[in-house]
Amino acid sequence: MEKSFLQSKAWLDFQKSQGRKIWRIEEIGIIRHNLPFKKSYLYSPRCEGKFFSALFLKNVKEIAKQENAIFFKAEPQDNIDLQQSGFVGGNGIQPKKTLILDIMKSEQELLEKMHHKTRYNINLAIKKGVKISIEKKNFAEFWRLMQETTKRDGFRSHQKDYYKKLLEIPCTELFVAEHENKIIAANIVVFYNKTAIYLHGTSDHEHRNLMATPLLQWEQIKEAKKRGCVEYDFWGIDENKWPGVTRFKKSFNGKEITYLGAYDLIFQPIWYKIYKIARKIL
Repeated sequence: MEKSFLQSKAWLDFQKSQGRKIWRIEEIGIIRHNLPFKKSYLYSPRCEGKFFSALFLKNVKEIAKQENAIFFKAEPQDNIDLQQSGFVGGNGIQPKKTLILDIMKSEQELLEKMHHKTRYNINLAIKKGVKISIEKKNFAEFWRLMQETTKRDGFRSHQKDYYKKLLEIPCTELFVAEHENKIIAANIVVFYNKTAIYLHGTSDHEHRNLMATPLLQWEQIKEAKKRGCVEYDFWGIDENKWPGVTRFKKSFNGKEITYLGAYDLIFQPIWYKIYKIARKIL
């Protein structure tokens, strides 16, 4: 399995731009997250289990002392028994499930394998005159749509600067769907290690009948093929939390992947209990 984008130098540098301390030990990237009362926790997303040596854990514990870290959260991208190293099950930050689409197949085969309604909606968007382009300069429109989407769907987004800095990473692109000179949908896609990752998306509810979102995905898949990618990662499904989004992503007929989940190595047991209670309340 290839190293995840979340373990890349580009991602760690991006985290640094957000004011977080970072380390790389035994090929594993670690990010410090601040907590109240001058506390923190250490976090390693989509890390590779083969690097979890005794020396690695010793170094993590030393950093934890220096940084007043309550725990170290690891979300491995492969199967590894972390409980034998003293970890306990924790709350995940990254989605536990995703869909990976094999894009080595021809465009015709990819179209044939997707749900007939999705295929129909792609053609409908084209007929209605929806145009797709790759334009980072349209960030202001992306942010406008993101604010609309979060208000409409009732979820939290990142701060504006987060997305702005994310798009400064060379391997990220902003895909936009336009109709009659108005941007009606926009997605952030990462191209890394022959994988295209659909990281963030937003759309205009008023123009949903134009079917810009399936066309955006299709154009992103085609662009990924052009760039030599072999797979397309839809980045997160959950039938309970996001039923509509999950149904939409599944309509492209990708393979479902389930990760191990999150595990915490606790350094300060009392503060860890306080942290867990606070998470439930807040």
